[in-house]
Amino acid sequence: MTLRSFDIDAPRWDQSTFMGRLNHFFNITDWRTVAVPDSRLDEAKALVGSCRAGSVPPGTTEEQLHYAKKLYDTAFHPDTGDRMNLIGRMSFQVPGGMAITGFMLQFYRTVPAVVFWQWVNQSFNALVNYTNRNAASPITPKQIGVAYVTATSTALATAVGLNLFTKKAPPLVARWVPFAAVASANCVNIPMMRQQEILNGIAVTDENGNKLGHSTKAAVKGITQVVVSRITMAAPGMILLPIIMQRMEKYKFMQRITFLHGPIQVMMVGAFLVFMVPAACSLFPQRCSMAVSKLEPELRDSIVSQYGDAVQRVYFNKGL
Repeated sequence: MTLRSFDIDAPRWDQSTFMGRLNHFFNITDWRTVAVPDSRLDEAKALVGSCRAGSVPPGTTEEQLHYAKKLYDTAFHPDTGDRMNLIGRMSFQVPGGMAITGFMLQFYRTVPAVVFWQWVNQSFNALVNYTNRNAASPITPKQIGVAYVTATSTALATAVGLNLFTKKAPPLVARWVPFAAVASANCVNIPMMRQQEILNGIAVTDENGNKLGHSTKAAVKGITQVVVSRITMAAPGMILLPIIMQRMEKYKFMQRITFLHGPIQVMMVGAFLVFMVPAACSLFPQRCSMAVSKLEPELRDSIVSQYGDAVQRVYFNKGL
């Protein structure tokens, strides 16, 4: 194979298997890429475009093409091709998530601290959800505001309510309050941020990418998978780390360095997220599919009338 005929969009790993998707997401959620300057990202985009056009610059190696595609997938939206904001990229989940989650787990005892860190977390999540939405379904600034306020209110109500409720509960139960708040907010934040897809449907195509229409059922399936992935992403660190910290804090050396408990939790959350971000993103295929028989009757009948039995499944981008 010559580089001129190199298919840069062909998956390097089998996307139908979990391990194949895991390798893919380890590649594109690499937190080190957040330090790559915009000029280098634009160069990578240009190289990907040249390769797609069949005009690979002389002297370009296959390794350089793979790295350019990695940077492109990391920093540019799959629907629009526009460069995504840095904080909203999945590659920023490790540095951003480890700092916010670490401090949520450390400062859980007082209501003001709970309110502040839940607000910070939901602001971060709202930006991530907006950045990784299915861009084929536009959302208005008003809808973004409503989604943000609703999700933040849900997180705060859950966190503050449980914080007060667990005053007399075992200490470990109180440490799990941040996870309960994060999980409940994700169940609100993501659907609200992507409400246009639920109301108007998401674009679905055949296996070859030919547009067939819009489906609300496909949107619900994709968004549900994203909610499950996000909760799974946070769960190990936010459930296991409180157990680890509670046991560690019994040792005298930990009691002498209470001022380091926050940074220690931040680093430990980072260790969880390095694996859990790609693992959670890999739970479901990025190119989601659904049987035609499970679509809305109108869309199903339209597809059957045009294509008969030739189209058995529809495909769509579920977002991240």
